[in-house]
Amino acid sequence: MSGAKVLVVDAGGRGNAIAHAFARSEAVGTVYVAPGNAGSEMMDKCRLATVDGKVPKSIPDLLKFAQKESIDLTFVGPEGYLSEGIVNAFEADGQRIVGPKKEAAILEGSKCYTKDLLKSLRVPVPPCRNFSDPSEAKEYAREIFAEDPRNGAVIKADGLAAGKGSIVCFSQEEALSTIERIMVSPRLFGRAGERIEIEKRLQGRELMFFALSDGRTVLPLESALDYKRAFAPDEKVAVRLFNKLSGNPNIDNNPNTGGMGGFSPHPWLDEELTDRIMKRIAVPTVRGFKDATGHEYVGVIYFGLMISEEREPYVLEINVRLGDPEAEVILPRLKTDFYQLSSAVLDGRLDRVKLEWSKEHCLGVCAVSGRAIKPLSSGGGERPGYPGEHYTNMPISGLEKVDPDVLVYHNGTALGNDAQEKRRLFTTGGRVLTLVAHGRSLGEARTRAYENIKRIRFNGMRYRKDIGQDYV
Repeated sequence: MSGAKVLVVDAGGRGNAIAHAFARSEAVGTVYVAPGNAGSEMMDKCRLATVDGKVPKSIPDLLKFAQKESIDLTFVGPEGYLSEGIVNAFEADGQRIVGPKKEAAILEGSKCYTKDLLKSLRVPVPPCRNFSDPSEAKEYAREIFAEDPRNGAVIKADGLAAGKGSIVCFSQEEALSTIERIMVSPRLFGRAGERIEIEKRLQGRELMFFALSDGRTVLPLESALDYKRAFAPDEKVAVRLFNKLSGNPNIDNNPNTGGMGGFSPHPWLDEELTDRIMKRIAVPTVRGFKDATGHEYVGVIYFGLMISEEREPYVLEINVRLGDPEAEVILPRLKTDFYQLSSAVLDGRLDRVKLEWSKEHCLGVCAVSGRAIKPLSSGGGERPGYPGEHYTNMPISGLEKVDPDVLVYHNGTALGNDAQEKRRLFTTGGRVLTLVAHGRSLGEARTRAYENIKRIRFNGMRYRKDIGQDYV
């Protein structure tokens, strides 16, 4: 097949969405995905990358594949590879690769470093402090609740925690317990929780804001409203059961996830607010990082923001890649050629690019591995489900019943044989599938998404039923 060869480094639904965006380009002939999943080969032009019959997963093996196949452009999805220096390794070999270098990936790799940097740049952030001593952290938590018990605190593991390392605490007891569970026992996030950041909880509305940078120009992307909590607000019984099965003493805490769904365009991100975020946050961060470190920031940058009642933005966190599931509802709306756009990032030509977007709405719902019970005789028992312990290797059915124009991006799937040696699709992770429907209105997209997700089945399957509900 003629055309450019693209390598997408990602294993989940975001990787499916990125590969799908590249595949729509007339300039692209083949899109390889690694590590990928079963869905990586269910899209036009897309296939799993292999080296000597195996899917490459390590940076040296991915580089070996890029060399062997003469890849024209590589795009990196997850933060882990970026923090490990995949861009540095590929660029040292002369490869064209989109993503920030290891030195810039620290903006997601260390929340403590990032908040200190932003404060030095006078980029607005909530009042916060960093701690490596749990006793000192607990004392600060006590101070926050003594000052105003109604505000609450947000406790964050410093390092990478798969989107689950931020815990909102509404009482002093909950905050002290969370510090203990992150830093002492059971060390919920491992080494990522050796340091923590504690910030005073701000009032307002959360916003995920995405932009592209070529090191000099910063270009805002369309955004999405996503749903991070595992359960809807009215699922209090399910929240308590989840925490009971998880051994979490904070019985009413609705846990964070990597994302349970979302929709685009964002319902209240207008041009005026976009301009304010660009001037006060996005551009000062990218330029200030270069001034402070000597390193250019190249690639996607993703700001988790709190917008006050006065429409003032504050940075809660920075991520160095596209979000998941935000990518699954943003990228299908992109009309600009994604290969040409990525090339402009690498060539420092973003100042010449004008992005075009579909006016249609996209809404995505994540099907996750929920609470399930296996017979004790098979080494099972009851597990709370994602984002806690969950079962995998559950057969999936019903995908053939989904409408042809509804997108199904695979987060955690693999093909295998069942007990009757029949080829089947199986679950491999917590988030399994993200089903995305489009429509002329949000209501139309929402109706089609929920009509179609009901046709899919696997043991323990769960999804939030309120995605987009309050905005229709």
